[in-house]
Amino acid sequence: MALSDQDVQKQIKHMMAFIEQEANEKAEEIDAKAEEEFNIEKGRLVQQQRLKIMEYYEKKEKQVELQKKIQSSNMLNQARLKVLKVREDHVRNVLEESRRRLGEVTKDQTRYAQVLEALITQGLFQIMEPTVYVKGKQSDANLIQSVLPQAVDAYKKASGKDVTIQLETETFLPADVTGGIELYALNSRIRVSNTLESRLDLIAQQLLPEIRNALFGRNVNRKFTD
Repeated sequence: MALSDQDVQKQIKHMMAFIEQEANEKAEEIDAKAEEEFNIEKGRLVQQQRLKIMEYYEKKEKQVELQKKIQSSNMLNQARLKVLKVREDHVRNVLEESRRRLGEVTKDQTRYAQVLEALITQGLFQIMEPTVYVKGKQSDANLIQSVLPQAVDAYKKASGKDVTIQLETETFLPADVTGGIELYALNSRIRVSNTLESRLDLIAQQLLPEIRNALFGRNVNRKFTD
């Protein structure tokens, strides 16, 4: 039985509605799939960037910590150097005060004469030559001359050797030297400095560890005492 135009139109409309429904469902499915894939990709990118940001700030934090440690170490070293400098300055001041007080030895002529005799005798034992020249300050010439016999006698008795010692009368120790003497032999090829300053320097080097301990106490970190 032939369909009427009205029935054909109904079927066509029904088919078009079905096709449109299928298309809408398919479009929704595609949209949903695209949304899901978008969210997955967005989440992946966000997580990737989050990890990069965390890694970046972790690196920055480590750099800051390292910089703090370096700065702290530098400040600690600077503080230690300042302490060491202050201590060394204090030791130097003590030695300078000792040098200043050397002049007091020369004021007591009796005591100073004994010191000169001991310095000359000691110098003779260091040189151990038969002919020796002694040089002192011009202001000490008479005092040195007066103690030469005793120094020679002490040397001869202790060493069993003879010695001739002569006082220099043309050249003298500088005026800024506190006191003491210098001995020469073999045309000045052998020289012994026994000035008060040189003796103080020698004693200071030997006693420097003890001076530090007396002023600041023992340093538990120091392995050696020199």
